[in-house]
Amino acid sequence: MKVPTEYKDGYEAGLKANPELATKYVAHTTVGDPVADEMVRDLEHFDKQDSERFIHLGMESQDRSVIAEAPNSVRRFFDACEATPDWVDLDSFHPGSRMFFRQPHLILAGMVGGVLVEGFATNIAKSFFLTGRLRDKGKRRLMQNNRHMLEIFWPGGMERFGDGWRLSVRIRIVHARIRMLLESSDEWDVEEIGTPLSGAHLGLALASFSARLLVHLRSLGGSASQEERDSFMAVWRYSGFLMGIPETVLYESEQDALEFFRIGRICEPPPSLESIVLASSLVNSAPLLTPLKDIEKRRELADYIGQISRALIGDEMADELKFPERSGFGILLKFRVLNRIDTVLNHLNPARAKANNNMRTILSVSMYDESGINYRIPDNVHSEKSSDW
Repeated sequence: MKVPTEYKDGYEAGLKANPELATKYVAHTTVGDPVADEMVRDLEHFDKQDSERFIHLGMESQDRSVIAEAPNSVRRFFDACEATPDWVDLDSFHPGSRMFFRQPHLILAGMVGGVLVEGFATNIAKSFFLTGRLRDKGKRRLMQNNRHMLEIFWPGGMERFGDGWRLSVRIRIVHARIRMLLESSDEWDVEEIGTPLSGAHLGLALASFSARLLVHLRSLGGSASQEERDSFMAVWRYSGFLMGIPETVLYESEQDALEFFRIGRICEPPPSLESIVLASSLVNSAPLLTPLKDIEKRRELADYIGQISRALIGDEMADELKFPERSGFGILLKFRVLNRIDTVLNHLNPARAKANNNMRTILSVSMYDESGINYRIPDNVHSEKSSDW
């Protein structure tokens, strides 16, 4: 096994904790998505309009004759996406969906303050940093992330023509395109840090979006029965399959995901400068999703989000990411108490509850383009030079 330079120390530590999983994790740092990667390479031989048309037709129709002009790799890609695994049971997604829409504000808080920050503490940050997507279009990037999460939990969203299905597959295509752009860039060293947006990193991200998010939800005062937890994990697992995560690193249970996350974090190098910059950008971009216009109010909210984040991820990681030093003692208790008071007030005052509707809140922070879901893909490794996507 060829171990990228930056992973040698972490791999040795991981072998002591769980040799089988550590070996699997590091092996996947050099694995991309062969099916999607082949498709985007082949589409390079067509002009932008034609390649996006092929993707659009493949997404919107199961009739392969509509993409007869497309390379064989395009048809193979969509055939692979539509080959639903035996373990997928769409009916089992309902409890997870109900749990999500019961407390979307807490799930979003756990995602921004915990999950995404923890993700940027790994080498995942390097691809985001080099593309500049979070810096150049931070608000849009966060809203796209929220839209994807909302749609995969929307009833019917993971059926073949549901928006959750479409957005999951769209993410897979975008990842493949960015992987190709980064690998061909002088700024990326495969020998040192492995394949961009590797199977290891995507598997780690999925474990975080699912199992780690449940951990943060509990810390924030959210609730979930065992049936709801299992269902929540099942939705994310199928979305991960559609996003092209290798089944060799696709968890089977919540415990599997937590262990994969733990070992992945051990194998990862310490947070880099890119991690520090992106974690800070994330916390400071979050207030842009709110109606707040006053700069000082936004700064106060960013500071509060930073406090919540430190409490969720722990002082050690927060210090590595250079978060402002402050005591997080009592901040989660305060958050839970305020949320509980808000719930009670809404229960007592239906008009207030209508004004503070959770569904309206999550829709307001999700990206909805007037033209519907677009299948545009980046055409430059740097976000500021790329066409909109």
